[in-house]
Amino acid sequence: MANWLFVEYPKCTTCQKARRWLEEHGVAFESRHIVEHTPTATELDAWQAMSGLPLSRFFNTSGRSYRALGGKEALASKSREEQLALLADDGMLIKRPLLIGEDAVLVGFRPEQWAQTLGIQAE
Repeated sequence: MANWLFVEYPKCTTCQKARRWLEEHGVAFESRHIVEHTPTATELDAWQAMSGLPLSRFFNTSGRSYRALGGKEALASKSREEQLALLADDGMLIKRPLLIGEDAVLVGFRPEQWAQTLGIQAE
């Protein structure tokens, strides 16, 4: 049984690197396509709270969807609920990959951070 939920966009090269890293380190995970099975506002709300990160860190600021929205200026005028609804409506708006466990949420792929959180010796 997978201990981790790996939320990814399979065509994303960073997601591909993260997937390879997980496999090379023998980490059991269940994969979820971020566009085909976009996280709900409720899931995103819980993950954000567990991560301890500001909600703004869950936005893929380098993507087309984010630029089409108008960037951080457009988000500043939206409530938390509106921001969660935007994320839940468009998987491409969500920073990826996400790695979610029972007591940890990792946003974006940073090998050192992932190794530390997963208790894996860094290379």
